[in-house]
Amino acid sequence: MKSALLILYSVSVLGALLLAQQAPADKSSERSREAEESSSRDTRIDISPPKDDAKNHPFSKAAVSDMTADESTEAADVREFHPWNPMKAMKDVEVGDFYFKRKNYRAALDRYKEALYYKDNDAMASLRLAQCQDKLGDKAEARKYYEQYLKILPEGPFAKEAQASLDRLAKSEAK
Repeated sequence: MKSALLILYSVSVLGALLLAQQAPADKSSERSREAEESSSRDTRIDISPPKDDAKNHPFSKAAVSDMTADESTEAADVREFHPWNPMKAMKDVEVGDFYFKRKNYRAALDRYKEALYYKDNDAMASLRLAQCQDKLGDKAEARKYYEQYLKILPEGPFAKEAQASLDRLAKSEAK
């Protein structure tokens, strides 16, 4: 009796194992059948103009052919952009300040430029960039960024300092 139960149990376990091994094969064959029956050809969208389009809009072909390459990109309304990330800009200004205090003006300059990349018209980045350019001897760029700071914050906390720097740069250019 025990041996018959043991044989019955082992046969049922082997049967379960065989079914488990066949199940993935069935699933894979089912997936391959689905792949063969793709409906992508059935759902293609026809983007060709209607048959009577030339009759209804007689001058449209000339208008499209007269467009230059610049106009066509503007008409497509696709524009390149860069990321706007004020938190990254703030961190870049902070790291730039670290370099500026250590008198590593080149590294600070790069960080302030990166801050302006992530946040256009950042007043502090513009001011600090101007100060770096001034320290490095690039007076024209320094003037540009001092003016940018004053344009952004004409009555800002460092407006007097920026104006004094602009005056000093103007005097040095006059000599």
